Amino acid sequence: MTGPLIVQSDKTLLLEVDHDLADACRRAIAPFAELERAPEHIHTYRVTPLGLWNARAAGHDAEQVVDALVEYSRYPVPHALLVDIAETMARYGRLTLSKHPVHGLVLTTTDRPVLEEILRSKKMQPLVGARIDPDTVAVHPSERGQVKQTLLKLGWPAEDLAGYVDGEAHPIELAEDGWSLRPYQKQAVEGFWHGGSGVVVLPCGAGKTLVGAGAMAQAKATTLILVTNTVSARQWKHELVKRTSLTEDEIGEYSGTRKEIRPVTIATYQVLTTRRKGVYPHLELFDS
Repeated sequence: MTGPLIVQSDKTLLLEVDHDLADACRRAIAPFAELERAPEHIHTYRVTPLGLWNARAAGHDAEQVVDALVEYSRYPVPHALLVDIAETMARYGRLTLSKHPVHGLVLTTTDRPVLEEILRSKKMQPLVGARIDPDTVAVHPSERGQVKQTLLKLGWPAEDLAGYVDGEAHPIELAEDGWSLRPYQKQAVEGFWHGGSGVVVLPCGAGKTLVGAGAMAQAKATTLILVTNTVSARQWKHELVKRTSLTEDEIGEYSGTRKEIRPVTIATYQVLTTRRKGVYPHLELFDS
């Protein structure tokens, strides 16, 4: 049987939805390929550097990516594309963010010329501190996210080992009483969970909140939800109480008027980004 996937030299992947192996192929490429278009019969994915680096961050290597493309491709995969994938993924991890017992957050390299290259960048220079040794430079904790974004743009993504921990377990189930997730919502949940993270893009009214609830039910862990305003926060709470096993007492609102921290906390961007005397006091919510 021929495969369901057509791999093109411009890194576009065309998936035949009605093929018997389409679901298996979708799961195989989900960690590294981004869905661009999803008409009825052919779904279009694209392989991007960011997608490949996210796959590396989630524990996938170039061999797994190449194997997935070769296994499900209907035609021979362009050799130049496979080489490019391997070289792109090899860029990940040469720089590492970690916590130093004395200097705090530091950026370390296993390839000194790479560190020299990024330190010459005018965009990086304001974000880093003193050079600790030839392979290490200090980074201010508040610049952690900006450093990672800048390194992505420079083509040298950093592996972030600076203190992430597993979330606290908390039972969450979907309460599918007279309703159920639509097939595309289940696919979104599966893609998000299988890939380790991601961005769900759906039109208005397509049920992004339900996709979020489905992801929470998969994770079964304490959850922080960020929204644009208190109206959205209360809509989220209403839907979670209605669609999941969560009770009102398990869901807190963290906004300008309320400061409730619960197993599931819904916070507004405005509160979290409030800055006083150069300090973001509410960012401690991420550690709650």
